[in-house]
Amino acid sequence: MNPETLATGRPGLFAGGDAVTGVGFIIDAIAAGHRAANSIQTYLSRRSTVNSQQLPITNSVVKLSRDEITARVETGKVTKRERVERKWIDAGTRVHSFEEFALPMSEEEAVAEAQRCLECGVCSECLECVYACRAGAVNHAAIEATRELQVGAVILTPGVEPIDLRAPSTSLRVGYRPEYGYGRYPNVVTSLEFERFLSATGPTQGVVARPSDGAHPKKIAWIQCVGSRDCARDQGYCSSICCMYATKEAVIAREHSAEIAPTIFYLDIRAYGKEFDRYIERAKNQGVRYIRSMVSAIEPGANGNLNVRYALDDGPKTEEFEMVVLSVGVKPSAETRALAQRLGIALNEYGFTESISFAPTATSRPGIFVAGTFREPKDIPETVIEASAAAACASQLLASARGTLARVKTYPPERDVAEEEPRVGVFVCHCGINIGGVVRVPEVVEFAKTLPGVVYAEHNLYTCSQDTQARIKARIEENHLNRVVVASCTPRTHEPLFQDTLREAGLNPHLFELANIREQDAWVHRGDRDAATRKAQDLVAMMVARAQHDSPLYRLVFDINPRALVIGGGFAGMTAALTIAEQGHDVFLVERDAELGGHARHIQFAVNGEQSTVNCVDVQAMLHDTIARVMEHPRVHVYTRAEINDVAGYVGRFVSRIHLADEDANIALDHGAIVVATGARAATPREYLYGMDNRVITQQDLESLIINRKSEIENQKSIVMIQCVGSRDESRAYCSRICCQQAIKNALKLKELNPQTQIVVLYRDLRAYGFKEDLYRRAREQGVLFLPYELDAKPNVAIANDKLRVTARAAFAPNGKIELEPDLVVLSAGIEPNDNAPLAQLLKVPLTQDGFFLEAHAKLRPLDFAADGIFLAGLAHSPRALDESIAQAQGAAIRAVALLSQKQREAVATVATVNERLCAGCGLCVEMCPYGARALDADAHIAQVNAALCQGCGACVTACPNGASQQRAFEMPQVFAMIENAVA
Repeated sequence: MNPETLATGRPGLFAGGDAVTGVGFIIDAIAAGHRAANSIQTYLSRRSTVNSQQLPITNSVVKLSRDEITARVETGKVTKRERVERKWIDAGTRVHSFEEFALPMSEEEAVAEAQRCLECGVCSECLECVYACRAGAVNHAAIEATRELQVGAVILTPGVEPIDLRAPSTSLRVGYRPEYGYGRYPNVVTSLEFERFLSATGPTQGVVARPSDGAHPKKIAWIQCVGSRDCARDQGYCSSICCMYATKEAVIAREHSAEIAPTIFYLDIRAYGKEFDRYIERAKNQGVRYIRSMVSAIEPGANGNLNVRYALDDGPKTEEFEMVVLSVGVKPSAETRALAQRLGIALNEYGFTESISFAPTATSRPGIFVAGTFREPKDIPETVIEASAAAACASQLLASARGTLARVKTYPPERDVAEEEPRVGVFVCHCGINIGGVVRVPEVVEFAKTLPGVVYAEHNLYTCSQDTQARIKARIEENHLNRVVVASCTPRTHEPLFQDTLREAGLNPHLFELANIREQDAWVHRGDRDAATRKAQDLVAMMVARAQHDSPLYRLVFDINPRALVIGGGFAGMTAALTIAEQGHDVFLVERDAELGGHARHIQFAVNGEQSTVNCVDVQAMLHDTIARVMEHPRVHVYTRAEINDVAGYVGRFVSRIHLADEDANIALDHGAIVVATGARAATPREYLYGMDNRVITQQDLESLIINRKSEIENQKSIVMIQCVGSRDESRAYCSRICCQQAIKNALKLKELNPQTQIVVLYRDLRAYGFKEDLYRRAREQGVLFLPYELDAKPNVAIANDKLRVTARAAFAPNGKIELEPDLVVLSAGIEPNDNAPLAQLLKVPLTQDGFFLEAHAKLRPLDFAADGIFLAGLAHSPRALDESIAQAQGAAIRAVALLSQKQREAVATVATVNERLCAGCGLCVEMCPYGARALDADAHIAQVNAALCQGCGACVTACPNGASQQRAFEMPQVFAMIENAVA
């Protein structure tokens, strides 16, 4: 017998296992079975030409040398561990029973033994993991392969990983914050672990329970800055996301149980994003308690509770909590650092990519760009924005090759079902345990089979998976289906996928309906399987009834005008215009002021991105260079002292009319996309004696003095800076984001000019997020004093004996307050929006309650408006730093380029229609339409619909008193069929 192929001397006969080797180990028998199966498969496929004794070895055996094993241990790929000692039943017990004398491993022992694996690539292949994985994600036949790709640019988005609290830091041979007891006290968990507790798919299926005993905790504490802002543990930066996710978790915990009392211990609440401050205030109103204090230790209490020790102004405190959540920060993984090293990318001291001033996505190697948290810790909106910016930079580099490798997807001819009786196929999704853990899916399938018109029904583990999509197409062909209903999750994310599946099967994509039995059912009735199952049946019945009245819908196709309009000539507007123009599209840049530059004209110097220091990056020189590039670019057409008077048309085919003040003339511009970058302005303080005493100035004024009157500033002995002036209060409820870094930047520059100058910064929360924490720390090291104050105890600025006197609360002072007599008081007044209402009305886009433009989705679409073809960038979106505005402008530009590079575009299929026999021409629908898609025919007095403008919102249908307005895919027969089934 061939020991490699297990082929015997008789062709076609193979042997293995105990019959050949004698009694051996089961793992050897399993391996022999697999080897024989592979040999048989090879033999059967080649039996006419290959002798079974000479069959090739189908799976080579991997052997690691001692040197290779040593190298893996030294590089950390594997860890040398002692074998877990097996446990045995003692002989005295064994003789009285027939039980196995070798005891099985516990879960912990099995995991520990598995961690000894050398990862050589050879597995015993018992296939238990294959059988256990319901998603079919395990493939033992897959092998490692190397592919070589020819590319013109690379974008790095490897992300970060949470801090491992058990791993020792570089400088300290202990884990992060051992005084907090993580790993020793079971009811101390990380924020990521608590996030899983809140999830419906988590270990407790969304129930907040203590790990120690499963009890429902009522008092939960969150401790911030664990693994962040901690130089002693090599994490000197702020992770930027912890304050907001801790607040989110506390709010959701309260939603799970109103008995939960959350407490968040913090140093600074860094809610610097758009609408973040309002979220914090809502959390406070919903019962979340915030305590500004550093927790010194966590000690065990009675019944698994935890005693949290912290300090307040009146001394140390100890408070008992039933559970503690550690808000851990993030860091680049070792694998990510190794990747950067292989690519030759420079990293900073923390292992993130080294920043380059005002090139947010650039790396030290041309042609390689970075986006997301690998550049700097940031939240989801900024990550999405930066990803688009990186795409813009890569696209700009590769603009000449655009479309050369593109492949157009082809579809089979569409089947005409007009004369066919409805034949509905129903596919019900388990969605893992999301739906299947609540709804009895097989019962729903059996119910669906009884519904009129249904000729086929089945359930799938994951209906959105690629293999199930292929299965649906096969079932459509086998059963001659002409309508498809899928019962799964939200149509917002999955409906386009299923519609495309129908198109691939030769059906019109609008012969599809989706019953949302996850968000509208399983997640609502998690505690009642009977109710959830009945509701799923009702939802499926409604969609099956509706599907029988579905008819094919088609989209209007129109040409795209390849030019763009950029409104606003500040740094964001100019960056967007240049980015679009460099990719081969003409741009109209409209600025209402006499010169370009916007708010950047008032910024004198900025933080140097490469060194995280204030080395006076000359913003004005960079601004003048950018203006020159804009004015000289042949594809950028600049209009200054120009105002937008009217915007008509629709995505891909806009017509804007602008008024030129210098020429007192109106012109019309045709374009396919719009970028709104109208900027904002510095707020004017209305308190602290501003405007009444010339020694009270703004940070913007101070920058100008530092550059233009340096000798005067150098002689100032004492300066007080007051933060949040006119921000985060009743007049402006938002954070202006730039004020804290502006104060730190100016304070450091003042210290460079005169180290003896006393600088005191009075602040509410010092929002030095990301690597700006390094500057904050440098300022403290150079003697800048930072004193917090609360909104209900603002500092007071007065004049006494012709001197400025600033009074502020200070717990360390003998009488609880301090009095300062500075030479200057500098107010951080922040940013306020321009008057955006007229432009918003012209564009038919919304504003926030603060007056900034409102994006389509705060996290998923931060660069888009709900109106197609219009994009958003810079201070018009919200307050942000200059490099952040540049990234947003580049991101908005690539969104516009993605549209302009198309030759044609399809309109929405579910547009409104008008029954001319019923229309009375009252005009109510014209007034109601938010997209300007309705007009009255002056001669016939009948409403008409512009299908290219209509977005299918249905407002006109609700307004029409005669029922003349209908919306395709939501017509009366469909709606009535659903209602009849719902109430039957």
